[in-house]
Amino acid sequence: QVQLVESGGGSVQAGGSLRLSCAASGRTFSTYGMGWFRQAPGKEREFVAAISWSGDSTYCADSVKGRFTISRDNAKNTVYLRMNRLKPEDTAVYYCAAAVGVIGVLILELDYDYWGQGTQVTVSS
Repeated sequence: QVQLVESGGGSVQAGGSLRLSCAASGRTFSTYGMGWFRQAPGKEREFVAAISWSGDSTYCADSVKGRFTISRDNAKNTVYLRMNRLKPEDTAVYYCAAAVGVIGVLILELDYDYWGQGTQVTVSS
């Protein structure tokens, strides 16, 4: 069983920045493919960014490309999402997810095995 705990959400004005963290349990974090997803009110959950087990490969959705950066620290069992130049449309609950034993970058929800509880990000105009 893998437990994921997100932190770092909050309220910020448009143009501001936040860094989300996701701490994972387990001794084999370095073998997890990790991803971030978000769900805005009244909308379905959508892919935001993903990173390979080694951190060498990353992929971001077009809507956040150039503004958000995903990274990981395997020594700390933690994955991060740095969010710059935030927009009101980035307002959502952000979830991290883990795919156990996956080397590559995954963008589909069904490919992930474990999910965190989510952290709220609110961007005001």
